[in-house]
Amino acid sequence: MQKSTSAEVTPKAVPMRRRRRGWGITVGVLVVAVVAAAFALRSPSPVGHWNSRAGYEAFMADYERAWEPMPVPDETLDVRTGFGFVRVYRFEATTETPTQHPFVLLPGRSSPSPIWADNMASLLELGDVYVLDLLGEPGLSVQEVPIEDLADNAAWLDQALAELPEKRFNLLGLSIGGWTATNMATHHPERVASLLLIDPVYAFDNIPAETAVRAIPAAVPWLPKSWRDSFASYTAGGAPVEEEPVARMIETAMSAYSIKLPQPTLIPEASLEGLQMPVLAVLAGKSVMHDPQEATEVAERALQDGTVVVYPEASHAVGSEEAARIAQEIEVFLAAQE
Repeated sequence: MQKSTSAEVTPKAVPMRRRRRGWGITVGVLVVAVVAAAFALRSPSPVGHWNSRAGYEAFMADYERAWEPMPVPDETLDVRTGFGFVRVYRFEATTETPTQHPFVLLPGRSSPSPIWADNMASLLELGDVYVLDLLGEPGLSVQEVPIEDLADNAAWLDQALAELPEKRFNLLGLSIGGWTATNMATHHPERVASLLLIDPVYAFDNIPAETAVRAIPAAVPWLPKSWRDSFASYTAGGAPVEEEPVARMIETAMSAYSIKLPQPTLIPEASLEGLQMPVLAVLAGKSVMHDPQEATEVAERALQDGTVVVYPEASHAVGSEEAARIAQEIEVFLAAQE
């Protein structure tokens, strides 16, 4: 583990936080759109990469702008794995009685660390927090070796966590980050104290065909921005997204970065049944990223030590819509494990 020496962001705290829904609104776009984007932006490189210097610089400007509501990290690290460097931000808890195991926050596809801004204050009241930019995704993590299958996808995260001083972690993932956490737990459960999943995709149900079809135009960067905004709003129950800094960051990421990762697949029920750690699943009743009823039934049936909570009126943007409420769910859930 080493402190970062390149591509530094200089985050700053701000006194007032404008309620932002951009991260939850837009992560859903990337899950289903990335396949189409991969064809649109295909290149011979076997690893994720920036398509141009100008694209990278535009993304970094948007990343820094989206970061502004985040607290100042206590440490910024670039952690070495066998697949590249993983950017990790460490934040110390604001409580004198932090949770036994720190949180590790895993964002959605093409949606790096700033998407957690709405959640940070309430989570830091519970415990220490690590925030990661996913490897192979646009962000400040740097992929160097191909990630060829789901085992590799679990391995890089396991290796990154192995470089941190703690032995076990509460993995908190939203959207594709929830799938990433669950996939790791099925391959390397020894580091996972608990799984905390916020409307995860491919964990309990596949993405509906209608959503996949509607996402295709959003994946093509040279089509009008309004098409992508329309789909992003669709995933968030009609909420406006045009002026959201996080939405702008993700849009830039989609056009400026080529992802070279295996397509996520639905976690088999047998694998869910084999999870021994406690699992909290917060599902959105109006999510368009899965069939909420089917996902609820699978989670309740398959998880041996699971707590399933459904917010009937929430969209896939539930993580930011209900940030404080979700933190309360987590606090109660973890207290019950002690």
